[in-house]
Amino acid sequence: MSEFAKFVDAFTPAEVANKVKTLGVSKANMPFLPLLVLSMMAGAFISFGAMYYTVAMADPAQAYGAAKILGGLAFSLGFILVAIAGGELFTGNNLIVMAWAKKRITLGRLLKNWSLVYMGNALGAFITVYLVFASGFLDGGHHDVGAAALKAGLAKVDLTTTEAFVRGIFCNALVCLASWMVYASRTVVDKVFAVIFPISAFVAMGFEHCIANMFMIPMAMVASLNPEIVAVSGISVDAMQNLTMSGFIANIIPVTLGNIFGGSVMVGMSLYVIYLYGREDDNDEW
Repeated sequence: MSEFAKFVDAFTPAEVANKVKTLGVSKANMPFLPLLVLSMMAGAFISFGAMYYTVAMADPAQAYGAAKILGGLAFSLGFILVAIAGGELFTGNNLIVMAWAKKRITLGRLLKNWSLVYMGNALGAFITVYLVFASGFLDGGHHDVGAAALKAGLAKVDLTTTEAFVRGIFCNALVCLASWMVYASRTVVDKVFAVIFPISAFVAMGFEHCIANMFMIPMAMVASLNPEIVAVSGISVDAMQNLTMSGFIANIIPVTLGNIFGGSVMVGMSLYVIYLYGREDDNDEW
């Protein structure tokens, strides 16, 4: 292969597997403060994508399919920011299970990374919710933006535990495949296109992402406090009975577990078995 071809062509899956394994070691050993700040940034980035999604969904006259696809494309902003601007996202970090499976990091290091990143993502999302409230963002479009936020959050807390768990599996399978393709990319443009289709797909299909939900459900709870937003949404008070802290927790737990299974087992461990299991030399060619 020529030098030019090496520059423009994507990394092979075997090369990506070794790259993910090496990055997993680096992520698992990252100092506390950079890890926390990068995690908070990622939580805010995903929240930006959710805000963009909310604006895209604010026109009630849109056809269902077109609105979902447009919303998915808008939501991709958050993941593009994580991939290019930098950030530590819990769901994407599920792939570092490959470094653990290869015995390059301990289980303790793996769980410590996941726990700190999860908390940092949550903190970033919660801070963004407060800033959204203070900004008057939900009043946009004669309260149509707030109504869209309310409807989106309510749809999430109304899911059954099984629905939330399975949708979480599908979601993070797509997120981790997007991350895999980002690692295979060589340029910024490559990374943007690697993100757009899997991420817009999971949003359009209604799958569940735990970090996004840490922004979208609290934002819906805030929107529900505004009588004008509730009036525009056409949602009755009785229909919002699940939009509470207990409803939030009842969604986040199964979605998080589903995300872990989809990202770590369905994608991470499957790719580990294919490309890393039983192979000692990082430079082995396929």
